[in-house]
Amino acid sequence: MKLGARIMKTGIAIVLALFVAEALELPSPVFAGIAAVFAVQPTIYRSYLTIIEQIQGNLIGAIIAVSFVILFSNHIVIIGLAAIVTILIILKLQLGNTIGLALVTLIIIMEGSGDSFITFSFIRLSTIMVGVFSSFVINLLFIPPKYETKVYSQIDSITEEILKWTRLTTRHASEHSLLKKDIEKIKEKLIKLDSLYLNYKEERNYFKSNEVAKNRKLVVFRQMIATTRRSFDTLKRLHRFENEVNQLPEEMALFLQEQLDRLHNYHEQLLLKFIGKMRHDINSEAVCLDHSSFTNVLSKELAALQSQQVHHFHILHILTSIMEYEEHLIHLDKLITSFQSFHTEVNELDIKEDE
Repeated sequence: MKLGARIMKTGIAIVLALFVAEALELPSPVFAGIAAVFAVQPTIYRSYLTIIEQIQGNLIGAIIAVSFVILFSNHIVIIGLAAIVTILIILKLQLGNTIGLALVTLIIIMEGSGDSFITFSFIRLSTIMVGVFSSFVINLLFIPPKYETKVYSQIDSITEEILKWTRLTTRHASEHSLLKKDIEKIKEKLIKLDSLYLNYKEERNYFKSNEVAKNRKLVVFRQMIATTRRSFDTLKRLHRFENEVNQLPEEMALFLQEQLDRLHNYHEQLLLKFIGKMRHDINSEAVCLDHSSFTNVLSKELAALQSQQVHHFHILHILTSIMEYEEHLIHLDKLITSFQSFHTEVNELDIKEDE
């Protein structure tokens, strides 16, 4: 178990919310602590959006709570109806993320009644907002994680794992059941990688001079992820059609292995090139596919199909995936070269600093 920044921020936000609520002598400061939990976000920009949405959602919950108590009562059935109306309005306004806290606000306001109900409602709403603002302050004070570095590290780690399994598979050295489990794990890692990329994309630049570099880097990272997914697709096909691959003639099996090794080397070199650990003038042609040989292999496979050797159809799937993988690598190479020709210094500062 790791003690991440999100966990630390949540704990500190709760402490701050409770402290402020007690300092202001607000009744039931625990509600401020509850509100603080809902408002903690991974990025400053998302925190800003959250506080705007939470203010709107809580006001809606408070207004409906006060209205229903004044017009009807605070009977438990009325509270349920008020909650339904609150949810419908919030969804209509596309503020779905605020439903939880808005309902908390509604319930704690509707439990009160009497002559001082309006004052009671205002105090309860203020207590909730103390928690929301406390989380916002903590999000501002805490230095957000360097999502750029996290994204690159995840891409590098996942790619290394995929290439390792692909090399083992082409050499008939992989364990089928273990690879099957790892493929599922890699799928989960790719989903988390997409989430990290979105967090990095949401980060806002406070200096306009860095905006162009950030936008170009986003394009490079997006292509890196797409290329990693393409290599993963090749691995999945090799695993799925393992029996057919094992039945290939030795000459063709060796050819397949050599072509994939070329692309793997190319992929690894591009990742190193991006962080400045490899010369920019790398000769891409030396590591790309041998297209003349590859075309001959495709021709042979098409001829095999005409002979109704059905299992060869699956090999075509693999060969097609390999060619698509190469296309993604070539495009990634062009993007990295273009980026580094304009933003070498920015890239070195952002990536190398955390290594």
